[in-house]
Amino acid sequence: MCGIVGVVSRSPVNQLLYDALLLLQHRGQDAAGIATANGSTFHMHKANGMVRDVFRTRNMRSLPGTSGIGQVRYPTAGSASSEEEAQPFYVNAPFGIVLAHNGNLTNWQQLKEEMFRVDRRHINTHSDTEVLLNVLAHEVQLATSGLELDPAALFKAVAGVHRRLRGSYAIVSLISGYGLLAFRDPFGIRPLCIGKMETPEGTEWMLASESVALEGIGFEFVRDVRPGEAVFIDFDGNFYSQQCATAPTLNPCIFELVYLARPDSVLDGVPVYNARLRMGDYLAEKIKRELPDVKIDVVMPIPDSSRPAAMQVANKLGVEYREGFFKNRYVGRTFIMPGQAMRKKSVRQKLNAMGIEFKGKNVLIIDDSIVRGTTSQEIVQMARDAGATKVIFASAAPPVKYPNVYGIDMPTRGELVAHGRTDDEVARIIGADYLVYQDVESLKQAVRDINPELKEFEASCFDGDYITGDITSTYLDNIETARLAPQAQSDRDAASDAMDGGTRSQLHLQLSVE
Repeated sequence: MCGIVGVVSRSPVNQLLYDALLLLQHRGQDAAGIATANGSTFHMHKANGMVRDVFRTRNMRSLPGTSGIGQVRYPTAGSASSEEEAQPFYVNAPFGIVLAHNGNLTNWQQLKEEMFRVDRRHINTHSDTEVLLNVLAHEVQLATSGLELDPAALFKAVAGVHRRLRGSYAIVSLISGYGLLAFRDPFGIRPLCIGKMETPEGTEWMLASESVALEGIGFEFVRDVRPGEAVFIDFDGNFYSQQCATAPTLNPCIFELVYLARPDSVLDGVPVYNARLRMGDYLAEKIKRELPDVKIDVVMPIPDSSRPAAMQVANKLGVEYREGFFKNRYVGRTFIMPGQAMRKKSVRQKLNAMGIEFKGKNVLIIDDSIVRGTTSQEIVQMARDAGATKVIFASAAPPVKYPNVYGIDMPTRGELVAHGRTDDEVARIIGADYLVYQDVESLKQAVRDINPELKEFEASCFDGDYITGDITSTYLDNIETARLAPQAQSDRDAASDAMDGGTRSQLHLQLSVE
């Protein structure tokens, strides 16, 4: 999961891109980058860190031009700590292209080998985005064959990209001297929307991962980019679009609506806030069915994304709704923090339980989802420490039982607390007296109730159905091995450092005694 934005403006674009990335900061906190086009020259600055830390006044001054793209990164492939893998990426031929990507390619390693053996292109990082950029560059080169670049050639190139790529991807890119090219994968897994602003100088265009990035800086939401569709906006502001996939179907990632997206965004015709309210309606019905004799004194959300569902649960159950947890807004989102130890440590820095709301009560805690169980376990213990008599825990999402390979950082089955366990077993692990999960079909129906045109979803982490059709047990085993190897080395290094430290301490003690 990352946040991307692309703009064709009539005035300097650096501030627009910066403001849009701030509005998308929730989608990635690991790195940020902006590339602008000034005539035929690209200017780029990117680094690890939050938007406000990456871009200083001197950096903004070095980003001239009236068109540009930007990205906030949450790593799903490649190295989480390498600045070289921050986006956008750049390739100088043909024409010169910079590109930013939200999603995850499931066949990027195969493509990387093809780039070297067949396309004669060198990939310098472990990022699937660099692979994607080079696939696009190669297809553009084939489509133009030395001729002038035009929208028809670009759309032909995107059709070639769709034939080669597997996985999820939403793309914004700049082509030197020509304009902004954006497209979405044929399954429409990752979101991308279009906005515009009419000015005295002409129409300005923006594409972004979420509508809040458009509306938050004054652009009018136009529509979502359709699955498989490509959009090209030249530097004069002329807009072109074409369907470039042979059999596109809309299967938006349902976890976007559960957790990832901001509640004031609209994704594929679904207001996120309304979807979360509806999830609360269905969750309340299940709580009534499963715990008819359990006394509940108060309903509390885990701020912020579970608030709408919790309010609806309280309303449907006829129980008082209270805010029992206070959130420190200066700690990052624990779900997208790399490392189990960092997530666990940050929970109590992020949340504080107010004892007056817990003491002597049977508390129903609503969270948006339970992934690894680390946060849930800490929260349950906080509630008990604050004086709760009983802790009932409910998830507005179903059990996360399967790895996600389309851009959400939960790739190993061993990290998922619900994988291979019953609900009662999970309840014991997190320390809750009772645990209630949303049903998968109820979650999907909650979204369909708002937009009946949505028939299918990418919900693999809940139902194990990988819609791209290329995910096997061997594939999952391989990504788990690749993910666990660096962690094992890190553990060995830590053990070695501890041993070295002990040796140094003994030596220091011996010298002191002597």
